[in-house]
Amino acid sequence: MTKKLIIGLLIGFIGFFIGVYYLVQKDNSTQVFFTSYKVEDKEKPRVEVKQTSQDLGQMKVSDEKYKDFLVKNVGTRGLILSNISSSCGCTLGQLIYEGEKSPEFGMHSKSAYAKEIPPGKEASIRVIYRPYIMPVYGLVDREVYVETNDPQNSKLIFRVTANIK
Repeated sequence: MTKKLIIGLLIGFIGFFIGVYYLVQKDNSTQVFFTSYKVEDKEKPRVEVKQTSQDLGQMKVSDEKYKDFLVKNVGTRGLILSNISSSCGCTLGQLIYEGEKSPEFGMHSKSAYAKEIPPGKEASIRVIYRPYIMPVYGLVDREVYVETNDPQNSKLIFRVTANIK
């Protein structure tokens, strides 16, 4: 091979790796902007959740179980549910509204996904537990987090427990 060809290939490889590095390092975070409210506002969204935890019982590591938690907007303005994430890679959160399912969001999820729930309407937060992703045995406690624009409940926490055999 000629010297020029070797130098050209070397420069090409270096450029390629620098490009990959910057692509991987770039900030993939997204922000969701929505109307914010104050506690003293008369017109505002208000989230109502009657159940926030569920025991999924005994499970095998190869099992998968989920629980749907009901979320209702009892306020007078649209309730925004956003920034869904979880406490562990084996646990995922999903929003279901009028039959439409959001993507599944996990521990390190960053997404621009948000859904507005009109006054008087309900949605479900599905907490999915897949122990085979990060196998452990015994009692486990996992959580899914959801942010809201309700000034009195800006972060919801839904918890599932299980006994892995």
